[in-house]
Amino acid sequence: MSAGDGAKAEEARVVNGLYIFDIEMRDGKRGQARGVVVLCNGRIMGGDSYFYYTGSYTFRNGKWRGDMTVNQHTEAVGRTLAFGGREVTCGFSGDYSAGGAEIEGMALVGKTSVTFTARLTLKDPMVSAA
Repeated sequence: MSAGDGAKAEEARVVNGLYIFDIEMRDGKRGQARGVVVLCNGRIMGGDSYFYYTGSYTFRNGKWRGDMTVNQHTEAVGRTLAFGGREVTCGFSGDYSAGGAEIEGMALVGKTSVTFTARLTLKDPMVSAA
């Protein structure tokens, strides 16, 4: 086995754990969100002050992609939310490295496509029981 083969065998995987995220929406609707998300064995679960997120992801060669569904859980009195009152589907792809990720994605809000970028930072990895 060559040195390159050994490095490939030890490729970083998406670490199961709790992440904080920062999202910035661009085209179509402008907005920002900050919250938490748990990544665990291909599943996504999380939320912020007004929305919860569920979905799935796959990972290969330092790249990952996935999809999520976003639903509102709390009324935002006096605020206009980009995804307010709608179930929104999102797709994303990006780069993952140990401890974090950068993604770009698109959400379908009614008939409007909204692009977004996000940064995830690992805060608490899950340690598997022995």
